[in-house]
Amino acid sequence: MTLDVPNLKDFDARLREEAAEPTLEVPQSEPTKKTQIIAIYGKGGIGKSFTLANLSHMMAEMGKRVLLIGCDPKSDTTSLLFGGKACPTIIETSTRKKLAGEEVQIGDVCFKRGGVFAMELGGPEVGRGCGGRGIIHGFELLEKLGFHDWDFDYVLLDFLGDVVCGGFGLPIARDMAQKVIIVASNDLQSLYVANNVCSAVEYFRKLGGNVGVAGIVINKDDGTGEAAAFAEAVSIPILAAIPADDDLRRKSAAYQIVGSSATKWGGLFAGLAEQVAEAPPMRPAPLSQDGLLGLFSAETTGADFVLEPATDADMRGQNAVVRASLEVVYDNV
Repeated sequence: MTLDVPNLKDFDARLREEAAEPTLEVPQSEPTKKTQIIAIYGKGGIGKSFTLANLSHMMAEMGKRVLLIGCDPKSDTTSLLFGGKACPTIIETSTRKKLAGEEVQIGDVCFKRGGVFAMELGGPEVGRGCGGRGIIHGFELLEKLGFHDWDFDYVLLDFLGDVVCGGFGLPIARDMAQKVIIVASNDLQSLYVANNVCSAVEYFRKLGGNVGVAGIVINKDDGTGEAAAFAEAVSIPILAAIPADDDLRRKSAAYQIVGSSATKWGGLFAGLAEQVAEAPPMRPAPLSQDGLLGLFSAETTGADFVLEPATDADMRGQNAVVRASLEVVYDNV
């Protein structure tokens, strides 16, 4: 397993060199590396942590070695897996150990349940730093812990969908993952984020990148169909549709794992695990803003609204004064 995290200057130089080369195609076959590194993106609160905790648990139950890494500054990726208990983050643990003159050990930051190994990168305190830079720093610490030598079938990275930030776009920009999976639902905001992820993948593909989108997981699916329409429009498959079910909501709120053959939801997550393993990275076709709005009814989005230009008088309000024009007007001869 390899993870290349060069410094920013080297990375920028490499991007410029690759941009001058012919465009590389995203591989349309199953990844050949033993370890699949998969980045999962979605809007905050859409259910990435719920999906990943249960997916990783099911994968481990199916005999796979799985490492789940939370890369969201909220540090809540592992909360369901560990029954609501907070997991010490790599960044805060590193800071504390450094002040004490000690080195971070695996057991300080990595914990396990049901065969799943999990950790949280963490992030800076509110107002005291950039979350994206925290992600970069976190992966530097992972390298020091021996990331290259770890033996896993799957490494799942839980990222906030804000790919306009360099840190959160790291797996796409630097080919750190073989493929991306999107979690969304039938609402405009989550699909807006999903479309941004597709745009980021396409942008870096043009710069020589090889990361593709393996598909979308529709969470809290109420059957209205917008997320399915989005998947069809951008040419990515639906890996699973997790229903908006009250039993799932209650169990998630109570920090109960449902990604197990011992529950009635086991088959759903087993199917998702197989799809995640086998789905090839695809090149998406991101939508324009109007195209995205077109997936929803005009009553829902106001898509039929006509823009009315403002005037200088509008902007000045009560300060508006009619001024004599200096324009020369010629009478028609």
